[in-house]
Amino acid sequence: MQTYRAETTIAKDGTLAIKDLPFLIGDKVEIIVRSYKREQKHSPRYPLRGKPIKYTGPCWSVAEAEWEILQ
Repeated sequence: MQTYRAETTIAKDGTLAIKDLPFLIGDKVEIIVRSYKREQKHSPRYPLRGKPIKYTGPCWSVAEAEWEILQ
């Protein structure tokens, strides 16, 4: 199975044209149309993604009274 990827824009009349396909006349093909993600104008779904993380004392021991599992 051969895969061919093309980027194009939908015309004003709502049609889509893909030219110079690398397939033979009569070949059966499957067409999947997928839109690009548009920039989000609302708040992001995961606002902390990509933000730096600061660990304060990551190797410090935890007091036995603070372990939730023991309570």
